[in-house]
Amino acid sequence: MKTGILFDLDGTLLNTLEDLLDAANYALAQCGYPPRTLEQMRKSVGNGAENQLRTSLPEGTPREEVLRVLGVYKPYYTAHCQIKTRPYEGILEALAELVEHYPIAIVSNKPDAAVKALCADLFPGLYALGETADCPRKPAPDMLYKACREIGVDTCVYVGDSEVDVRTAKNAGVPCLSVLWGFRDRAEIEPEGGCHFCENPRDLPKKIEEIVHGK
Repeated sequence: MKTGILFDLDGTLLNTLEDLLDAANYALAQCGYPPRTLEQMRKSVGNGAENQLRTSLPEGTPREEVLRVLGVYKPYYTAHCQIKTRPYEGILEALAELVEHYPIAIVSNKPDAAVKALCADLFPGLYALGETADCPRKPAPDMLYKACREIGVDTCVYVGDSEVDVRTAKNAGVPCLSVLWGFRDRAEIEPEGGCHFCENPRDLPKKIEEIVHGK
């Protein structure tokens, strides 16, 4: 059975928080709403752009209004998604080691256009999939299944930073390695069933090997 490694993007490979905040605050301002703080944005990232903006608007805001704000946010973020965004220290080295042994893909709940723009520049050659209308977003397992098909593997280890990622892996029937340098902490991940953790990007190859070989 051939195994691949699938990675979440925001909070796992890339620190995208400031660009996400800037784009959200631009859209909120254009639509007449107050700005969000960095900490507020940290708590809302991980379950897709629509959910991210819904939690930035007053409780009970109609979906039509959320979609209006989203319509401002998406093109702005796609055009400004690489201003402050950078890979976490040690990520590029870890990926370079892992790609020698495993097929790798990136699966994210952020809009597909932004995912592809970021990954084409920062992780060239890796298959990358973002949210599209024809593939349910995480925690549904569909994105993981599609990525596995695209890179020609039978199963995978899924690497992410949030409770959504743990649920996604559980729904797909694959192990999840939770990283602790992203947008959630261990206390938020463990209640969802997270049991494999990595504290430093440079330890990713070792931690993944341990999961693959059942150590």
